[in-house]
Amino acid sequence: MFPITMTWPTHAVEAAIVAIYLLLALLVTIDVLLKKNDVRAALGWIAAAWLSPILGSLLYYMFGINRVTRRALKLGKRQRRQARRAPHGAEPVASPNIAILANVGQKLAENPLTPGNHITALESGDAAYAAMLGAIAGAKNSIAMASYIYRDDAAGRIFTEALAAAQKRGVAVRVLLDGVGTGYFFSAAFRRLKRAGLPVARFLHTWVPWRMPFLNMRNHRKFLVIDGSRAFTGGMNIAAEHSGRLAKGAPISDIHFQIDGPVVRSIMDAFARDWTFTTEELLDAEHWWPAIEEQGPVQARGLRSGPDADLYKIEMLAGAALNLARKHIRIVTPYFLPDQRLQFAIAQATMRGVRVDIVLPLRSDHRYMEWAMMGHLRFFHHVGANVFLSPPPFDHSKLLTMDGEWCLIGSSNWDTRSFRLNFEYDLECYDRDLTGLLDAIIERKIAAARKLDPAELLRRPVPARLRDAAARLLMPYL
Repeated sequence: MFPITMTWPTHAVEAAIVAIYLLLALLVTIDVLLKKNDVRAALGWIAAAWLSPILGSLLYYMFGINRVTRRALKLGKRQRRQARRAPHGAEPVASPNIAILANVGQKLAENPLTPGNHITALESGDAAYAAMLGAIAGAKNSIAMASYIYRDDAAGRIFTEALAAAQKRGVAVRVLLDGVGTGYFFSAAFRRLKRAGLPVARFLHTWVPWRMPFLNMRNHRKFLVIDGSRAFTGGMNIAAEHSGRLAKGAPISDIHFQIDGPVVRSIMDAFARDWTFTTEELLDAEHWWPAIEEQGPVQARGLRSGPDADLYKIEMLAGAALNLARKHIRIVTPYFLPDQRLQFAIAQATMRGVRVDIVLPLRSDHRYMEWAMMGHLRFFHHVGANVFLSPPPFDHSKLLTMDGEWCLIGSSNWDTRSFRLNFEYDLECYDRDLTGLLDAIIERKIAAARKLDPAELLRRPVPARLRDAAARLLMPYL
């Protein structure tokens, strides 16, 4: 008996593979040329498609196509039915450069400034959670809640129980969690909320393989809206690590805000759009949209940003603030990886004599982010900004103030993920007292921090500098 051998038509297979590779690379090139406005990103994707046969094209299909915009356009008509007419706008009572910034904000947000708001700063998780849980306990008609991280820990279970109790007494409740931040493959918090009978959904969460690119686009917004008239927003998630009472170690330092007044309608509108986008349910009942009386002196405007029709909005507003500042810019952020455009705007501000103070955590909660920031700051020696490193515990606060008259509060970090990949929400506020309060908070952070000497980054050991520089290359996705 002779052994039976099988031979494959190797030449035909090779020709088929080459043909598939060329077709995919050509399709990627055409799509990139027609749709990508960032030249560096376009060149990168085209290079990946041609230099990494088939794999590069698959990566572009997975991560390079923005399907969120398509879906947002599809739901746009439904969302317009849901939208409520914004309150009458007002001109800011402010210096000329602040008034110009208000015009920039209006063009970006396509909404006027809303007067009559009262904003309370809640400087710790314990203060924020107490106020939020108290508001949930007092809710009479509706509760809308969104969170990027919602842990099934001591803090998460307290909120779940409070929401379930509100629903049992007849309050309409909706809870929106991010599909990645709460655990993509297993979300204990989502399951607990479901078991409690609460209407809960996960933003951009799917098991369909060709929709997995949504993994890279996350809803980083944090909302709690009570009866459509009181809201909480900022950068604080739902997790025991924010609470000195519940954390196992030192709690994360953070700041959240309670909003009372007509601008709450903007926050509710942002939540409703996200809820409709995720579930296709319109929140158009009157208990979501009550009339709201003026509560205080703050003029405010909500600004949505995300990888859809709202792309670049927060980044452009921050850049405008840097360009229009005359005296002082203060930035507090846990993650600082601005691109060249914002880096140049910071440098130009300092050249005009504007004092720019940047407060960052000495130790990040993600080591790779800490390495990337150190690598990035190495190129800041010519910028002229004052960089302060705040000691542990980790500071997750997000604040921006300008000239003692304007401030920006919300969920955005100073990195590419927040400015271009995440869905974010920030409030720009025109009020000297509120801005002065935040400036005082920032001054306390600076007093406890250590000023960074740019020369020390150049003296770091070569292996550390190489590691930091390599981590910095991941800037677009960190």
